[in-house]
Amino acid sequence: MASWFKRRDTAEPDESTIEVNAHVIANAIRAAEHQPQQQVGPQAGIAADGVVAGGDFTEPDAQPPNGLDQVLAERKSLVQLCLYALDRAKSPGVVERLEEGLAGVGVSAIRPDGARFDPAHHEAGGTVATADETLDGVVAETEVVGFADRGEVLRAPIVTVYSKSAS
Repeated sequence: MASWFKRRDTAEPDESTIEVNAHVIANAIRAAEHQPQQQVGPQAGIAADGVVAGGDFTEPDAQPPNGLDQVLAERKSLVQLCLYALDRAKSPGVVERLEEGLAGVGVSAIRPDGARFDPAHHEAGGTVATADETLDGVVAETEVVGFADRGEVLRAPIVTVYSKSAS
């Protein structure tokens, strides 16, 4: 098992920094979602003194992890914070990077442009007139991007829908 923790020594002899590989933790979360919930403790490879089996995390005063529930709650908070930042980002490069990062942990953008409007999955923000009958009820554009976390909708997209005009 690869180490989840990496010690980086600092200039001070009594100090060191522990770095956690976020990609490894994200993979562990995905794997844990497909297995029955396990207890934290000696049975889970965590000794009573906080040492993680197979790793080099050996801080004697460190507390053992609080469990998968806490990790998932923290992940949810970080995802919500990223969505908040994404909504306020002014740079297309920043928006792209945030979306790529979210996609890397299973959160995908929902842009239903060209799809048939479905009030169960989309929120109508407005309409735009069209003379083309085939476009009636089709999403013209996404006003506010929606997001789904591994299929679970976090936020429905707000869309503009084509509406047949009376000619």
